[in-house]
Amino acid sequence: MLILLFYIGEVMYTIKCEKVREIAPMVTLKDIPHTPDFFAGFFNYRGNIVPVIDLCQLIQGIPCRMRLSTRIILVDYMGKRTDTSRILGLMAERVTETLRKSQDAFVLPVIQSGQAPYLGGIVMEQQKMIQYIDLDRLPNCIDFLPDEG
Repeated sequence: MLILLFYIGEVMYTIKCEKVREIAPMVTLKDIPHTPDFFAGFFNYRGNIVPVIDLCQLIQGIPCRMRLSTRIILVDYMGKRTDTSRILGLMAERVTETLRKSQDAFVLPVIQSGQAPYLGGIVMEQQKMIQYIDLDRLPNCIDFLPDEG
């Protein structure tokens, strides 16, 4: 399977490319008051208003640094109560490369975090551990995402 590599702080993470719609450069986001810190804002993507989650803020509690390689990864997700596909933006740092790995290469961690059930297996690449983010679980952990068509 093809996976996308990126960083959250100094830690490398990955997601499956099959759910990735596009990788967009950083744009100005519309801030919404009274939302969680990890909610970076909304932006207009080809006529769709897309919520953007700052993965650095969500996972490490520190906002993404604005680098030339900081990107918004646009992914498809399914609403909780409908079968309608929606678009979600994930802000991450150093979004620069893809890699092919077999599903068997991912090892489930010994410890599971109840507060981060979207963190999946770990894969090794050039003596680096890369944490997998499960895009099927992530939207269900973010209560304010739209889930109806």
